[in-house]
Amino acid sequence: MKRLFVLVGSVVAALTSLRAESLPAVSIASPMDVPTWARLERQLLAEQVSACREFYSKYFDDRGYLQCFVRWGANDGPDDAFENFNGWPELHALGADDEIMRLYLKGHEGLLRQYTEARTTDTPIARQGMYHNEFIVQSDWMHHGEGLQLFHRMGLSLGTGDATYARRARRFAGFYMGEDPEAPNYDPRLKVIRSMQNGSRGPMLRKATAVDWVGDSFEVGKFVAQHGEHTYAQFLAHYVEYSDVAGDHFLNLGATTLPTTAFLVTGDRKYKQWLEDYMGAWLGRMKQNNGILPSYVDYRDGTIGGPEGKWWGNAYGWGFSPVNPVKGVRENRNRIPRAIVGFSNATLLTGEAKYADAWRVMMDAVNAHARLHDGRKEYPTMYGADGWYGWQKEPWNVGAAELWYLTMRADDAARVGESSWLDYLQGRSSGFPEEALRRDLKSVSRKTAEFRADQTPPERRLADNMLSINPASITALTHLMQGGLVPGRDGGILQARLRYFDPERHRAGVPSDVAALVSELTDRTTVVTLVNTSESAVRTVVVQGGAFAEHRFEKLERDGRSEPINARAFSVRIEPRSGAKMTLTMKRYAEVPTLAMPWERK
Repeated sequence: MKRLFVLVGSVVAALTSLRAESLPAVSIASPMDVPTWARLERQLLAEQVSACREFYSKYFDDRGYLQCFVRWGANDGPDDAFENFNGWPELHALGADDEIMRLYLKGHEGLLRQYTEARTTDTPIARQGMYHNEFIVQSDWMHHGEGLQLFHRMGLSLGTGDATYARRARRFAGFYMGEDPEAPNYDPRLKVIRSMQNGSRGPMLRKATAVDWVGDSFEVGKFVAQHGEHTYAQFLAHYVEYSDVAGDHFLNLGATTLPTTAFLVTGDRKYKQWLEDYMGAWLGRMKQNNGILPSYVDYRDGTIGGPEGKWWGNAYGWGFSPVNPVKGVRENRNRIPRAIVGFSNATLLTGEAKYADAWRVMMDAVNAHARLHDGRKEYPTMYGADGWYGWQKEPWNVGAAELWYLTMRADDAARVGESSWLDYLQGRSSGFPEEALRRDLKSVSRKTAEFRADQTPPERRLADNMLSINPASITALTHLMQGGLVPGRDGGILQARLRYFDPERHRAGVPSDVAALVSELTDRTTVVTLVNTSESAVRTVVVQGGAFAEHRFEKLERDGRSEPINARAFSVRIEPRSGAKMTLTMKRYAEVPTLAMPWERK
């Protein structure tokens, strides 16, 4: 049978299901034996649905409430409850069954109610409820980011048409833009978030106590703890040195995801402007601080390090090495990896290279302080009153993968270190797709077996007890289908070269039977293979440039033939048991990003 590949390059597709944004159309009728990777993708998408359904049924009730011992605290508090849905929104947006979305939406609403109703006795800030205005009353942005993963990423499937989601996105962003008098977290004059402890009831401008971090007391043996501490005294001892919280902190760069999400939903220019103002202030501080992000900026006057110039100060800062009460030793807890999300968000909304450039300058600045020890070079990871410390054998490469993904520069790729996915994209590991997919299938099976074996009664579970057995496994699918970075626990949003939509069902994700494999990424090109595994059904999929339509396709090439696309999305009609490998030339960050789906855009 003759291989056919028809591209209607300049002719607008007359797809009735895509009423708003007209799209160039591609038709694939090239017979293809279904590749093993394609079958594995479809299997992985399907098997996770039943596993997640069973997980939900075991750990959530009909209201969407988590069945656990509800506590306030950084170890096991409200953020962990929402983390039980990590990966579920991304899974649905890849193409998993709609049941996944129904479950996580029900759980999200239930958890908002559950933690609004939950109250503390000893911890002042949460005595009227752990949540207020559907947002945690006060926490740091390591824990905020973790708890907001579900909210930020459910927009991938909700788009811009969900009024409740849009309303919450605006309200949550307002907590950090001076729009809510109950939450005066932001100083627009100094461009600082006034404390690293902040939320819907505002900032903490005093010294934090261990009780603020740990929550109310409990009986020994009341529940199964996951962090090593077993008694309330040990919990308190863990947080004794976490008292310095006032002032802006690089952790607060996680807050940029809230206005970013609000912009993606609404398109309102004020959210982008706030992000540019706040990130601009941080870039200025980096220049003043020898290229390095400080972890303490005084909220009273905006000075780096306050009166004593301690730019490395504050809990979770450059000089933070508290005692672990269980081990009896100091542990380095510099949480600067969480700050990269602000630079990624700013790049997405502006398309400007200066944010990635600033992170690269910081990496070089840290590594410039390497030393020779016993004839071997060592690199620092921490800084305190006595200078650099926390030495390691490899160069400091925090945020290297994100930096490379933003820039696609070869020298940035070299910073990443060992990465089987990057090896594959660079042509050095042809077996990676099948290996990665089989590994995630085994993970789903293993975690399902583990939660089935869990006999812990609800009253002895903490909110974080189940995190390690959540069966959702999106790593291989994100890498292979989307050419994307797996969103981290910092609460950042999806970064992906491609996204897919089903125009017939008007939903995010590939249609039934369709599989996709991104095999090469450069600054200007993406190589992807699309396959319809069905024996009899024609499938149509919309391919979008970027997670938020931020990239523009310029042309499509196959077998030496090239046709213009000149759009941020195009539709592909695939005959049964057919497929094609395509090279897409594109201009990255050329479009205004949006959560609007193709049929929502005008």
